[in-house]
Order: sequence, then C-alpha cells, then structure tokens
Amino acid sequence: MMLQMVRAKRRQVLVDINTQRDFFLADGTVCIRNHRRVLAHVRRLMAWARRRGIPVISTCEVYPDNNGHNGDLRYCIDGTDGQLKIPYTLLASRISFAADGSTDLPRDMLRRYQQVIFHKRCVDPFDEPRIDRVLSEVCAAEFILMGAAAEGAVKAAALGLLQRDKKVSIVIDAVGYHDNREAKMAFRKMEAKGAKLIETRRIAGTSHLRLVGACHCESCQRMLQKVTVGAPDEK
Repeated sequence: MMLQMVRAKRRQVLVDINTQRDFFLADGTVCIRNHRRVLAHVRRLMAWARRRGIPVISTCEVYPDNNGHNGDLRYCIDGTDGQLKIPYTLLASRISFAADGSTDLPRDMLRRYQQVIFHKRCVDPFDEPRIDRVLSEVCAAEFILMGAAAEGAVKAAALGLLQRDKKVSIVIDAVGYHDNREAKMAFRKMEAKGAKLIETRRIAGTSHLRLVGACHCESCQRMLQKVTVGAPDEK
C-alpha cells in the first residue's frame, strides 16, 4: 500500500541531498567548488519550503568510524563535525532515521513532520532501503532536487526518481559539484532522461540576500561584509 505521507498529490516535495559541512564548507574534506554561490541558494530554498509548508526529504552520507580505520574514506565520518548538516537546512519539525537496512516508516510521517532526514552509507540514495521506499512511494506532483554533488548523489537521485515515473526538477544553482565538466555531463544526462533544469528564482523569486551564514572562508566573509543594510532576512 502506498504511504499516505503527502496530503495532496499536487504538492511539491523538496529533496535535500547531502547539505553537510564536509560538502558545503570551505574547510570540509570534500568541499564542492561552487560552495559560496550554492549555499546562498540552498538557504533561500529552505526558507521557501519553511514558509510554504513544503515537505522536505533530506539525505545525509554518514560512514562508520571503524576505530579510525576507513581506508580511503575521509568524509562524513559518524561523530565528526563534517557529517553534520548546515544549520539552516534543519527545520524545527523533523525526524531522523539511521542507516540500518530497515524499511520501517511511520504511515503519517510527512503529516506529523515537515522534514524527514535519512542517513545513508552510500552515494546512491536508492541503495538505502528506507530512502528507496519513501522516494518510491510518496505521491507528489514534483520532486525538487538540490544539494551535492551533481555528478554523484544528485544524479543518482534524479535518475532513480525518473525511473520510477516521478516528475523531477533540478535547481541547478543550488547544486554543488567537484568537477565542472562531469557536472555539465550529469546535468545533460538528467535533462535527457526527462528532468527539468531550473534556477532558484523560478521557485523562490528574486532576493537581495547576500549572507550565506555558514562558512567562514575568506570568500564567504567578503560577501558577509557586503550585506545590504535592511535587506530582508531569510533564515
């Protein structure tokens, strides 16, 4: 039976992929190349979802510590600051699920909580049973994707949703990448498979917001100093 987690089929769902410190902050171990620009748009989309009551499905890569022995894996290690989500990607009404191989989910999950956070120990969210189930069974008119990385988890999520006959929109200026060339190829493939490529202003409108409010690198701090006095706050 389909999970009745979204009240009306016409509703949108925001899929928030790996908006974690290791991916989005300059001192993160696998920081995306375009983090400053993307952070501002991620913040605006989360503010839009919060105001409109849009359900948010978040995924986070979290890998076990294994007593300090993780081979080549050096990011999003459980218990480290790097695996934590950026503060403004967390909504007050939320619930989290560990990556434990289970498929159990509350039937009224997205009626009781605006944000559901799933941990995963893999890049492709559909390799995690709970995430596979929720993304496959939620009825929504449109799945809106943001996060990181374009050539990795975002592409995998988009293609998996499209294979399940879901309508998918990728907010390209709210998606980070590590390799620009690979990212462009990923966007082309997603579009060729049926995804719509859009920008943040298409959903959240225009804004004078310049403060991203999370990263302390020189580039982000320069932008902080340029904040227009009296500009609207989009927390």
